[in-house]
Amino acid sequence: MGDVVYDLREVRRARYAVAAVFAVHGAVTGSFATRVPWVQDHASLSAGQLGFALAFTAFGASCSMPLAGRITHRFGSRSALRGLIALWTLALVLPSLAPNMLTLCLAMFTYGASAGMADVAMNALGVEVERLLGRSIMSSLHGMWSAGALTGSAAGTLAAHLGSDARLHFALAAATLTLLGVLACRWVLDIQATEDEEPPPRFTLPPKSALLIGTVGFCAVFAEGASLDWSAVYLRDQLDTSAGLAAACTTGFMLTMAVARLVGDVVVDRFGAVRTVRAGGALAVLGGLLIVVAGHPAVAMGGFALLGLGIAVVVPLCFAAAGRSGPNPSQAIAGVATITYTSGLIAPSLIGGVAQATSLVVSFVLVTVLACGLAAFAGVLRTGDRSRPEVSRPSAAVPDPRP
Repeated sequence: MGDVVYDLREVRRARYAVAAVFAVHGAVTGSFATRVPWVQDHASLSAGQLGFALAFTAFGASCSMPLAGRITHRFGSRSALRGLIALWTLALVLPSLAPNMLTLCLAMFTYGASAGMADVAMNALGVEVERLLGRSIMSSLHGMWSAGALTGSAAGTLAAHLGSDARLHFALAAATLTLLGVLACRWVLDIQATEDEEPPPRFTLPPKSALLIGTVGFCAVFAEGASLDWSAVYLRDQLDTSAGLAAACTTGFMLTMAVARLVGDVVVDRFGAVRTVRAGGALAVLGGLLIVVAGHPAVAMGGFALLGLGIAVVVPLCFAAAGRSGPNPSQAIAGVATITYTSGLIAPSLIGGVAQATSLVVSFVLVTVLACGLAAFAGVLRTGDRSRPEVSRPSAAVPDPRP
């Protein structure tokens, strides 16, 4: 890979292509999230049974992520991402076809496995494009994921409002998103393994660097998962707000994260990853404190907004640091992704358990304490660089030989 020279125009085109793939990936998640009640009713599940089935999403992702590097090594980055994003978009149909808990567990495992592999592949390509451009782009890529999730969620909300069958909704969404994802992959970088490059192992423990970086991601994703699932409940139960205002708090949190990610690269390029995460950690702690002491809905909503703003760019920066931390970006990214997925899995249930034993206020004290970890461990993101020795300007003496 080190001998390949990419034209700068090609790298810029690849950036927009990867951004489109991120948006498609997010749109699948947003589409599914809005129809979970339909899936629950179709499979005739209780709340506990549904929670058990949904846990298989993270389980499938954690099991499959290490395979992404081997698939990319075997088929090249472009073909691998094309196949994996198509697998992910088509997997959207599976949950709507499940008539009972057993089949839904199997569907969610497959759904999560395809999500995890596509996630690792697209983040690895994003890290490579960032390295070639020599400036931060991972925050905006994850911002595109958030924008895609919001778009999929809006379409799903409309479908639910119209009372459409989720099987039809998911089939149409899957067909559309598969087409968009496959088309976008035409312009991503096609990175091929060299003949003497050893294939990564099928399964391996995350490298030490990924564990340290994953610790920072764990803190951020825990706060994100807790806020997404419990912010509306917090306003309704603790502050006695209407259902509409409680829902608006969650939407505002998501919008804050999306906007912060879309503009976050400018901040990262100006101040660096470490200082950005430390400042974000301070904002997240302040937001958590406002939530805990809030006596009025406006204060709590401001707290959730600050929490979203503080954690928004952390996960993108963790993936970027993982991709620069060793000779095998996919393996390191898979390790960090596994840790963050685990955090997202346990956060909602742990918050609920603590709230059951004490109160939701105490639960968000825990979120605030973990947010302190962002500032404490931000130094581990000071990894590698983003030099770009393999990019030539359009006017360079050696032009790009490809059409």
